Amino acid sequence: MNDINIILVDEHPIVREALMSVLANAESIEVIDAVNNVDALLEKMKHLPATFIQVVLLNVYNANDLEIENIKRIQKAYGKVNILALLMYSNESFIWKSIKAGAKGILSDQTSRNEIVQAIYTLRNGYEYLGKSITNIVLNSYINRSHNGATSQDYLSQLSLREIEVLKLFGEGLTNQEIADKLFISIRTVESHKNNIMKKINLRTTVDLVKFAIRNNIIDF
Repeated sequence: MNDINIILVDEHPIVREALMSVLANAESIEVIDAVNNVDALLEKMKHLPATFIQVVLLNVYNANDLEIENIKRIQKAYGKVNILALLMYSNESFIWKSIKAGAKGILSDQTSRNEIVQAIYTLRNGYEYLGKSITNIVLNSYINRSHNGATSQDYLSQLSLREIEVLKLFGEGLTNQEIADKLFISIRTVESHKNNIMKKINLRTTVDLVKFAIRNNIIDF
């Protein structure tokens, strides 16, 4: 399979060097360049073939509107490029805004090398990616807002009590094995509950859950 061409964006030279080192030996990943800001990124991409870059890894240090505007600028100029945002500050509202602005993947500052590589592969394959800690924030927010009457319709009403319990534990970051042990059920049963939950609310992934929450005003900006 062809290499995944990526560009890194970070304002700190030492961080750019560290990320290049982290990805240096990753199979099928080619770091084409590392630049210090979005202006430099857009200028660089002007001189590259339209589909040459598959992923932009964007380090985000501040949860503010300027960073959201940067995501929008990349998305507007190069809509087919997958933006992978690495958030140094996992603010719940900023996660929602980043996804709505066009980020296809979001990682926290707690991420590992393996997760960065996995996220890049996932984006290249046409799917979106949320890091584990980001997923926990999203699920907990969704559950809390749904139960606190944040919507005109109770979107969890079609779930059984056990399914809601599994969803809560999943949102707390427990693994399938930990959920199984806590509820005294098998791992297969846990997986079955998760599949049923997503089917009942007609979703496939956690990112779908985020988009569902945005569409139905479950979240606030």
